[in-house]
Amino acid sequence: MARILVTGCSSGIGRALVTELSQRGHDVVATARRVETLADLPAALRLPLDVTDDASVAATAQAAGDVDILINNAGFSIWGAVEAPAIVDLERLFSTNVLGPIRMAKALLPGMRARGRGAIYNISSAAAKRSTGLLGHYAATKAALDAYTDALRIELAPFGIAACAVVLGAVESNFGDNRTDVEMAAYGLLEERARARIAASRKAPATARQVASRIADAIDAGRPPLRLDGTGDGFALIAQRTGQDDESWEAGTLAGLFPEGLAAQTG
Repeated sequence: MARILVTGCSSGIGRALVTELSQRGHDVVATARRVETLADLPAALRLPLDVTDDASVAATAQAAGDVDILINNAGFSIWGAVEAPAIVDLERLFSTNVLGPIRMAKALLPGMRARGRGAIYNISSAAAKRSTGLLGHYAATKAALDAYTDALRIELAPFGIAACAVVLGAVESNFGDNRTDVEMAAYGLLEERARARIAASRKAPATARQVASRIADAIDAGRPPLRLDGTGDGFALIAQRTGQDDESWEAGTLAGLFPEGLAAQTG
């Protein structure tokens, strides 16, 4: 049995993780900004946590005690053109999705090092390797998180601590409820067509429960891999991008969005 702290447990994958891990006999610390949303979860401990606030992170780490495994799940998305969102909103996005996991690691790693064991699971996305129009902000945060996870893997190995990036593809959850859409008239056609393409491509998304089960299996198996396919299609989605050269990817993406040609958009 391990003591596992999960961030972002008010909905979706976070809630599913608490239930799955508790059912498997683990001692789960469930956290969320609004602790009242955790009342019905079978957690050993429920704590308020805002991963963008240093004091909140420190208080939660103190109350949680000796944590063996950290799952950085808290996050949200901004959907919109690179120039569209206000800088203050992008600062909140990066503070949550990138600096949040770093704050949690800084708070919990000293204890893991002292005990000579532990693991950090960072919930990432295939978008980290295949950014595209209107997804740039979210993809950038996940690309940064992947890079930090790669570094952590090397840095923590001598201490018996593992780091793992959980690659997500399509997930049937309410994550979209945590997405901020920032529309801009100049990109109206792109926004309309991009939404239609995404809707058409989501044929059989994984459920939050299935994702939680995959992560729990990795935890129970012991030392996790550097990357874990959390949905079963995450690696395939990455391969679709990495299997193409840049020119082919760009041409194919633009042709899919603008089959009539770019000249029709500007002329």
